[in-house]
Amino acid sequence: MSTASITKVAGPLVVASGMSEAKMFEVVRVSKERLVGEVIELHGDSASIQVYEETSSIGPGEPVERTGTTLSVELAPGLLTSIYDGIQRPLELIEQKAKSPFISRGIEVPALNRTKKWDFKSTAKAGDKVTGGDVLGTVQETTLIEHRVMVPPTLSGTLKSIKSGSHTIEDVIAQIETTDGKTVDVQMLQRWPIRIARPVKQKGIPSEPLATGTRILDTLFPIAKGGAGAIPGPFGAGKTVTQQSLAKYCNAQVIVYIGCGERGNEMTEVLSEFPHLEDPNTGEPLMKRTILIANTSNMPVAAREASVYTGITIAEYYRDMGYDVALMADSTSRWAEAMREMSGRLEEMPGEEGYPAYLGSRTAGFYERAGVVQCIGSNERRGSLTVIGAVSPPGGDFSEPVTQNTLRVTKVFWALDARLAYKRHFPAINWLQSYSLYAENLNDFFSKEVATGFNANRDRAQVILQEESKLEEIVRLVGTDALSPKEQLTLEVARMIREDFLFQNAFDRADAFTSLLKQYRILKAILMFMDKALPVVQQEDFDMQKIRSLQVKERIVHAHLIPEDSLSQFDALEAEIESQISALLL
Repeated sequence: MSTASITKVAGPLVVASGMSEAKMFEVVRVSKERLVGEVIELHGDSASIQVYEETSSIGPGEPVERTGTTLSVELAPGLLTSIYDGIQRPLELIEQKAKSPFISRGIEVPALNRTKKWDFKSTAKAGDKVTGGDVLGTVQETTLIEHRVMVPPTLSGTLKSIKSGSHTIEDVIAQIETTDGKTVDVQMLQRWPIRIARPVKQKGIPSEPLATGTRILDTLFPIAKGGAGAIPGPFGAGKTVTQQSLAKYCNAQVIVYIGCGERGNEMTEVLSEFPHLEDPNTGEPLMKRTILIANTSNMPVAAREASVYTGITIAEYYRDMGYDVALMADSTSRWAEAMREMSGRLEEMPGEEGYPAYLGSRTAGFYERAGVVQCIGSNERRGSLTVIGAVSPPGGDFSEPVTQNTLRVTKVFWALDARLAYKRHFPAINWLQSYSLYAENLNDFFSKEVATGFNANRDRAQVILQEESKLEEIVRLVGTDALSPKEQLTLEVARMIREDFLFQNAFDRADAFTSLLKQYRILKAILMFMDKALPVVQQEDFDMQKIRSLQVKERIVHAHLIPEDSLSQFDALEAEIESQISALLL
């Protein structure tokens, strides 16, 4: 490869001459320190390069070395349990090589272990016709996840040889003869460019919910497996805690968590907490099905742009194996800010609020990589990739460009509200602003797999909460006593829905996760309370205080503590509701 030289340095942007043969998005090594960079603009002999490491003390005249490859991720056994930076360098190896907890520049470390041997068990045999995506064999990557070694997506032909046994990821495990007679060696290690979505056979319509264990999300605003959702909210409203809770408790099989430009202390909490968390579904350590990408706000800004693509490409790889994968990106606003900074340094025409004109297309391109798909290959496999992105609008202004462009392409909107957070109501998701466009697709699943009345209860709860919002305007003007008994009961039941159902403590092990069936039973008990109380409160001269002071209400308050294996206790609770309210009939 020819060597070029630097002509200009502007923060993370480096301009080099002698780059006439360079290609867009080609990876280059900048200066004598061999910093990682990527070509993002070409003008004749000159190339603009965004550098993913700190560029201080780099100056004109220093060499730029082309590599001839695009920015790609390494895909093979060993990804799970790993913690990477934005360009897939293992943080643990960086620390060992730097001999310091602070990341040094120019460190080159492999993304995956080249010496570790994996027990490969072939499922295909010599003579088989294979095509891209076909499973050649399996490796038990962790006790939770079986890694399926696949034919690279662009390769097809006849399997000449394949060997089971103990191999490193660079060992040749199979040979494929293509249609033009060439023999191609296949390793467990594959590479894929991060900006290109991995191919699929067909995208389907999401029809199964991603159960998160969070009551307001699963019951009122569900997201489907293969869906895309957004969590916008101001500082301190609980975006990171909500995403961490989703990563811990959702029923996806593989989790990819991207900390994109977040504060170091928040990411430190994730990195220190996740290795010790227990998967509630299996009892195994949660990291056995998790990949973390840490790119904090004090790391070079350009690497934020790469981190979201690194994460989603790894997520697509596990989706192609036939797994349900969930990706959490916290926060896409920092990614957009990195785009804005690079766009400004390139002197591009700014769009709204200084963001580049291509903000909308880049945002759409990212979220549209989500989906429930028929995987490529001759074996029938279905996989899903759910993408949930946090957005940090300045001052909580949802009309700003990043939030608006995100809402155009996502179908779930979980609006975090600073006022709820100040009242210590968590998760601080505003039930009047939030919505889910997947609810209709998921109705059949909820009816068949959970309970026939699940959807009706959800609709009733939303109507009661909306009715409460209207009645509060009247109460502020003339007080509660001016309302009819039915309206007073509506306010009381709405309060029970808010405080006894929607409020949930993410740090309380007993309350952090609620199954779909238990969610249904809690809400059913609250709505049953309303149904039984309605004829009672409409009696002449009835004292509403009698309803408010019923002992059974205390049991409803603690219904979320009923163990998942003792849901029959709800039958006794419902019987108690009926007997105590019936006793008030004159």
